[in-house]
Amino acid sequence: MDYYFSKRISGLAPSAIREILKATQNPDIIPFAAGNPDVATFPMEEVQKISAEIFANEPVTALQYGVTEGYTPLRNRLTKFIKDRYNIGRDFDSLIISSGAQQVMDLATKALCDLGDTVICECPSFIGSLNCFRSYGCKLAGVNVESDGMNIEELENAIKNAHNPRFIYTIPNFQNPSGATMSLEKRKAVYELAKKYGLLILEDNPYGDLRVSGDDVPSIKSMDEDGIVIYAGSFSKLLAPGIRVGYICAPAPIVAKMTVGKQAADVHTPVFSQMLVDKWMDQYDIDTHIEKIRAIYREKLNLMCDLIDSELGDFVKYVRPEGGLFVWCELPENVDMLDFVQECINEKVALVPGSAFMINDEKTNCFRMNFSTPSNDKIVEGMKALGRVKAKFTK
Repeated sequence: MDYYFSKRISGLAPSAIREILKATQNPDIIPFAAGNPDVATFPMEEVQKISAEIFANEPVTALQYGVTEGYTPLRNRLTKFIKDRYNIGRDFDSLIISSGAQQVMDLATKALCDLGDTVICECPSFIGSLNCFRSYGCKLAGVNVESDGMNIEELENAIKNAHNPRFIYTIPNFQNPSGATMSLEKRKAVYELAKKYGLLILEDNPYGDLRVSGDDVPSIKSMDEDGIVIYAGSFSKLLAPGIRVGYICAPAPIVAKMTVGKQAADVHTPVFSQMLVDKWMDQYDIDTHIEKIRAIYREKLNLMCDLIDSELGDFVKYVRPEGGLFVWCELPENVDMLDFVQECINEKVALVPGSAFMINDEKTNCFRMNFSTPSNDKIVEGMKALGRVKAKFTK
């Protein structure tokens, strides 16, 4: 039988990252293409203890339907937590629970965009969000990411030239894939441009607590006195990705429409997962846990970057990130990036080609590497392999 598929889904290509990750199921492949947290950061014993407690004392609540907005104790705890810790949330804001931060992009686009509207994006940017915007028939306008965030002049030009722009999408902290952190000055400039042109900002912050060097930079949402910022937070990197718990903090009218959209999508985020997060936040020291995560990633990031310097040298250009999970490398102009990535696979190392993160098929000679998933030994082994690949291209 011939099947008809909607134009919306037919226009989407499979995620290059997910396709490459299929290769990493082979245990012989070193997974520099992945983006999974190090399992050593998962609080296994705490999760086991809390899970047993939940099913001993509140099994019906954990297994029954819940309200779309989320488990009330967690919503209340998070509202206070992000206000006290990050100065996020004003009287005009509301907070609901999402099924991971990825759902925030989906619900925001569903609530705010019509077919043919434009989303202003960083270029390069996270493929999962880009495909989400595309799935709703949005046009994408890319703005180049520099070492300190979006090029502000390009951003204003993109806004002026876009057809019905609806919001600016940004990952200000340790951006995926570039690893760049947007400076405070640029965050203020992005906010002022959004305010000037009547746009919203969708601030995606999955990596913000993974800083391993330098000073924290205030979120754009913490500057929001005008009700123009939608903030997406997540426990995927802080606790564990499999629980699928994120949250949205945004002006109440926007959150109300996103709630309606969530009702039509998954009804609610699993109550058990929400209870788990709530009790974990209540019973354990989050600061101690974050420092443990940072120590693990600091070691792995420094190991990978030191090996980039020793094995690849000036063959690649890169900026050492101050946190996050990724390193973004640029090859010489005379080296074909896809050929290089293929040679790495031949050496049993999986990278993600930079083309996977482009907005509108822009040319790139970059690739992304992840340091959180592979073990330290595999990082060393993989970087030695990249050194051998480099030798093939520099004969």
